Amino acid sequence: MLRLVIGDKQLSSWSLRPWMLLRHLGLPFEEIRLPLDTPRFREEIGRYSPSRRVPVLLDGGLAIWDSLAICEYLSERTGGAGWPADAATRARARSISAEMHSGFAALRAAWSLRAAERGLDVPLDAAAIADVARIDSIWSDCRAHGRGEGPWLFGPRYGIADAMYAPVVLRFNTYEASLSAPARGYFDHAMSDPHLNEWIAGARRELDEEGRPAAHP
Repeated sequence: MLRLVIGDKQLSSWSLRPWMLLRHLGLPFEEIRLPLDTPRFREEIGRYSPSRRVPVLLDGGLAIWDSLAICEYLSERTGGAGWPADAATRARARSISAEMHSGFAALRAAWSLRAAERGLDVPLDAAAIADVARIDSIWSDCRAHGRGEGPWLFGPRYGIADAMYAPVVLRFNTYEASLSAPARGYFDHAMSDPHLNEWIAGARRELDEEGRPAAHP
């Protein structure tokens, strides 16, 4: 069976991406959670990850690290199910996924992942505001191009692009981002996803175990 090593569900945006794709592809896997910034993490991570970071996917003796590399591997295992079938659409999906993977540093720095929390008020600087606007534009453009084909970014099937933007969905939920109507439509659909809500429930359990209440408005 596949094994996915992740960090805290409350905090680890990188771990969320392959976890979501595994759930949507219906691939069984064992979840191994190592709490970030703890002695346990430092003691155990080298057993699983050559980079000493999460996430890492273990398939027998093979280790695949980095969230996008893991998603690509999972897509290959399922006959390309992580990407759109059409070549041009697939190129667009890969482009926005790569942009998410390497970009939006200002937004990430200002709005860290707090998966189980709502109503946090953290003002954004101009660079982070521009990041939010760019993501709004990406989601709106995808919805416009795929109108009538399905609720996800590239049609009726959840894909790698959706997994790459899942942490942003949770950030926008936590910090209550202002979005245009088309982007809000995608956000609302993503927030109704039972798999994403399973992740949020796991983050709440982590906070309960630590004796820390989640912030809510």
